[in-house]
Amino acid sequence: MNLVSESEFRALFESAGLDIGQSYEKFALYADMLAEKNAVMNLTAIREPAEVAEKHFLDSCLSLKMFELPFGAEFCDVGTGAGFPGVPIAVMRPDIKLTLIDSLNKRVVFLKDLCAALGISAECVHIRAEDAGRGSFAEKFDVVSARAVSRLSKLCGYCLPLLKVGGAFLALKGSDCAEEISEAESEISKFGGTLEKTVSYALPSGDRRTLVIIRKTERRTGKPAKK
Repeated sequence: MNLVSESEFRALFESAGLDIGQSYEKFALYADMLAEKNAVMNLTAIREPAEVAEKHFLDSCLSLKMFELPFGAEFCDVGTGAGFPGVPIAVMRPDIKLTLIDSLNKRVVFLKDLCAALGISAECVHIRAEDAGRGSFAEKFDVVSARAVSRLSKLCGYCLPLLKVGGAFLALKGSDCAEEISEAESEISKFGGTLEKTVSYALPSGDRRTLVIIRKTERRTGKPAKK
């Protein structure tokens, strides 16, 4: 089994104030498909069932406690990789309209199979993050997320162009991102964003995390910084 028992998983989420409802089987299937694909393709270095539960699934969903996700929101996860945080959030919140963007087609193929198996209606798109905001995805989304993709200064150029004015960018970062936030100030402004708040928190294991929330407050055009 590639996930902890249902009672352990439920207790883990309840310790963070989250109710998984009837979604355990979907998370268990997700863990199984992740492990199977990881055997032939490098999707994640986290493989232990307890770590998958905490560092992938719980960590992805904790933003739901710190940010009020609008019902039926158009939600885009940029550089989603194996689907984090977008797919776990969609498991918990099936009302959202999910788009998953990744630059590697093999990952996109996995995500399509994963979402079909989980019963999640999602658009899985093979595109570079820096190109997404200049086409049909420009100003399309209410919420955009990114986890472990790039430094915040570059992420602003990738993610803010995707947002409608009034939408929110959720950047899931590590323990200390004060330097990144300071470094990103000009890019936040350049792409019409305003830093709304940062939330520091710890996973049950003690690992520290930071959620950075940037609000799109005006329409701006520009090109994201090159890699």
